[in-house]
Amino acid sequence: MARRCELSGKGVQTGNNVSHAKNRSRRRFLPNLCNVSLLSDTLGESVSLRISAHALRSVEHRGGLDAYLIKAKDATLSARALRIKKRLQKAVVAA
Repeated sequence: MARRCELSGKGVQTGNNVSHAKNRSRRRFLPNLCNVSLLSDTLGESVSLRISAHALRSVEHRGGLDAYLIKAKDATLSARALRIKKRLQKAVVAA
């Protein structure tokens, strides 16, 4: 399983540990990923995703999973989130 947010696309970054003597050794900055179940109002079901804490705050700020997915770019979404977005668009057109 990749260490990548399914909604925002945040992934692992690299950098240096720097000691007081300015010795540098490589390190990894891991995203704060959370397993969450989000409710889709339009689809009427719960969706389980692995997203970053930052993306979770963004989902709540935008007013839910449906609003976030409609505004999100397809390039940042995972394959599973993209399938949910397509189903969401079909449900909105049908309604």
